[in-house]
Amino acid sequence: MSGSPLSPSKRHSNSAAEDSSRLVCSVIVPVYNHWGLVPGLLDCLQAQTFPQESFEVLLVDNGSTDYEPPESLPDNVRILNCETPGSYAARNIGIEAAAGDWLAFTDADCRPDPRWLEAMFGQAQQEGQRALLAGAVEMYTDSACPNAYEIYDLIRGIPQAHYVRRGYAATANLLVHRSVMAMLGGFDSTRYSGGDAAFCRRACASSYSIQFVSDAVVRHPARESWKEVVSKARRIKGGQVLSGTMHARAYWALRTLMPPLHLYYRYAMAREYSLRYRVIALAVQSRLWGHELHEMLRLLLRPARRERQ
Repeated sequence: MSGSPLSPSKRHSNSAAEDSSRLVCSVIVPVYNHWGLVPGLLDCLQAQTFPQESFEVLLVDNGSTDYEPPESLPDNVRILNCETPGSYAARNIGIEAAAGDWLAFTDADCRPDPRWLEAMFGQAQQEGQRALLAGAVEMYTDSACPNAYEIYDLIRGIPQAHYVRRGYAATANLLVHRSVMAMLGGFDSTRYSGGDAAFCRRACASSYSIQFVSDAVVRHPARESWKEVVSKARRIKGGQVLSGTMHARAYWALRTLMPPLHLYYRYAMAREYSLRYRVIALAVQSRLWGHELHEMLRLLLRPARRERQ
């Protein structure tokens, strides 16, 4: 695992995790220039039906250029520092510092349901320590009239149940026992994207299981601009074609060359949305495919110039 120890300039004095024997869970959240979203996340975590004294929250600053943490923090919240770029490097720093036996992962822009942790641990009691638990991720927008990019992100979403059927999950909503992390060595800190899927697949290959927990919900805001949509696509493409085995990289390169028919089908069949919304999602996806092709070629021709998104 890589990263830096707690920086004095970013240290907050509080009593979180002083009595580690009573902590069941550590909630680990990487933060990169999203400190304005952290108060909303903390409000949701303070509203948990799971006892506050049973979990801590570790906010891991990942080299933010706009570092403005809340002036005051709840007693069970700590801020750590990771200078190594990438959210998986930051999560590894959180894992190293965690006092809880279970490690829950979410993101600064997520909004956990009040029963999030309670539902997770209800399932954990049934499944045991060898199961990775992935909760539902519901997309939302506060706009009464969402634009094309919000509509696209609402429909594409983060289909966690689908991911789990394929043997992986997103760290927007994931619970793992620390013994699993210790056995597998944490996340691949060199990745900017796809580290969650790679970790889950390593776990499944090592005879651990992954289960979907429909009642453990976090809500995620839909992206509002083309820039945000492209940034995510570029980050994902970098994780696909620059990381993993040569076989995996070749697979993703060839798949990128083909039209994303599986996504077209999923959007077209999303009948919970209007026909207009589905057509908009298809149009945005078609435009995005062109940018993914360009990004793949850029990365393959000039991989040393990979940028953090």
